[in-house]
Amino acid sequence: MIVNKLFSVLLFVVLCNASKIPRDRVVDVPLSDKDPGTVEYDHDAFLGKNEAEEFDDLPEDEVKRRLEIIAHKIDKDGDGKVSESELQDWITFTQLRYIHEDADKQFDIHDNDKDGQVHWDEYKKVTYGFLEDDSYQESEEDGFSYSQMMARDRKRWDVADQNSDEHCSKEEFRAFLHPEEFEHMKNIVTIETMDDIDKNKDGFIDIEEYIGDMFNPDESAEDEPEWVETEKHQFKAFRDKDKDGKLNLEEVRAWILPDDYNHAEAEARHLVYEADDDKDGELSISEIVAHHSTFVGSQATDWGEGLTRHDEF
Repeated sequence: MIVNKLFSVLLFVVLCNASKIPRDRVVDVPLSDKDPGTVEYDHDAFLGKNEAEEFDDLPEDEVKRRLEIIAHKIDKDGDGKVSESELQDWITFTQLRYIHEDADKQFDIHDNDKDGQVHWDEYKKVTYGFLEDDSYQESEEDGFSYSQMMARDRKRWDVADQNSDEHCSKEEFRAFLHPEEFEHMKNIVTIETMDDIDKNKDGFIDIEEYIGDMFNPDESAEDEPEWVETEKHQFKAFRDKDKDGKLNLEEVRAWILPDDYNHAEAEARHLVYEADDDKDGELSISEIVAHHSTFVGSQATDWGEGLTRHDEF
């Protein structure tokens, strides 16, 4: 309960200060929070953030040993070569692995009766139980309300609960927590975004609402940042496809859930380009290991040897 209250306070602080920084609504995020084109980005994309951090603390010999094991796993057809498509599948897997691990942890937390399902009442008690505390007084400053957030969660829950039995299986709970990864959830993500930004509730997002989601001059003593003009151009030139001066649901979905760029495909192509010494369009196991610094990190110290090993290594 204390953890939930602390999280809620932190979230409230973030929301209250959101107008001071540009907010990126695009759900199709890159493979890492590092700068694209850097080795740090490549490491996160190839291994996943948590695994990449562990490799950073391993000596070079251990890095190469583990990387060779991984390379053989990526080589699904066992021909001794890693194709671009096999590498793309691996990168997609590493990104989804975090989502599954996170969802599994949350599932265990919320499944109080340990029946292998999460009931809405279980989720509500763990997440919003503090609202039932008589000493709690909800404030709706800046339009933020936990009651409204709970109602929003309920709408998403109903979409995730595909058989409408009031329970979420582990897979349904993943869809609830990470809706951007599930096709049947993308419409509710779009509706939530529209509801957030459409202040006059006319069913559209005009340019003032679009900019207001990122910058509110009435609440900021700062001059209008240069990026605001850039965003206005983005709205008129690219977001508003039918040029009617406002965004409908279809245009909002195209904005926040773009389907014209595959990060995993682009990263796989980049890694093959970097490590394909014989230029045959594929990577041999030896090429991957030889270019270990491109795929994973390493510090040449003995400290990493003391880390707990995963069974796979």
